Amino acid sequence: MFLKVGYKLIKGYDLLLLAILIIVLAILFMMLSNIRWHMYWAIIQQEESDYINALFFWNFPFIKGLRLMSIWVLAYHLYSYHKEQIKTIKHQAELSLLAKEGEFNHLSKKMKPQFLFNTLDSVKTLISEKPYQAKRSIDLLYGLLHSSIYTREECITLEEELCLVEDYIEIEQLRFKQRLQLETKIDTKLLDYKILTLSIQTLVENAVKYGIHHSIRGGKIVVAISKESGGILIQVTNPGCLFFKERIDGNLGLNNLKQRLQLHYKEKAKFTLIEEASEGTVKATITIPISN
Repeated sequence: MFLKVGYKLIKGYDLLLLAILIIVLAILFMMLSNIRWHMYWAIIQQEESDYINALFFWNFPFIKGLRLMSIWVLAYHLYSYHKEQIKTIKHQAELSLLAKEGEFNHLSKKMKPQFLFNTLDSVKTLISEKPYQAKRSIDLLYGLLHSSIYTREECITLEEELCLVEDYIEIEQLRFKQRLQLETKIDTKLLDYKILTLSIQTLVENAVKYGIHHSIRGGKIVVAISKESGGILIQVTNPGCLFFKERIDGNLGLNNLKQRLQLHYKEKAKFTLIEEASEGTVKATITIPISN
């Protein structure tokens, strides 16, 4: 019990607290040892012994207790530290695996024949009329596919993530034209902070698939990023309703994102998806702690 409490106190490697803990435990060991010997001499040997003096006889028992408690506390601390290291390594391995699965799912989505057909069909129309725009579209498509395949970093900056989002929207605008608009409300002070790769991208793709695609008039996707209560608040809003998201439990992209958030930030991250009926919109929100 004392060791567990002590470990929580010294978890941050505070040597002063560690030394205090060892001394306190050594004193308790000394007193228990003295009580035992006092009972032996007073009850078994029938010799008179002053209880107070016997209790605080500290020379040898205190030194012995100091030595034993130092060994026990340090051993327990090293054992607990080793367990946490194993747990951390396991979490990192799981996070890496999920990140790879996310890259695979992201690439699979981009490689769907319908996506490529729509994009290439739009490019074909532009070749004769607007060759520069056709070339630009091919470059964007190449960049997105390249990022999906070769991105190895677990986290990238908000600025880099937003560049991927803008490229994706520009490609989709070939298909949806004026039906698809993007509005960003970004706190520029946060652009250098890092977030999970393809996290905002996943939310925007979901907004296009379940929001814009199912609306005859299309609409606007709003990406808002701000600092709130010591964390980063990311919100992606699109027109529509949760009727088109009823199969969310089977949405590989969102489920993968939620698992990655849980593994990377543990209980410090939060993901919500709600319908704002009065506004006729659906809002996806991610809240993460600030980390460089």
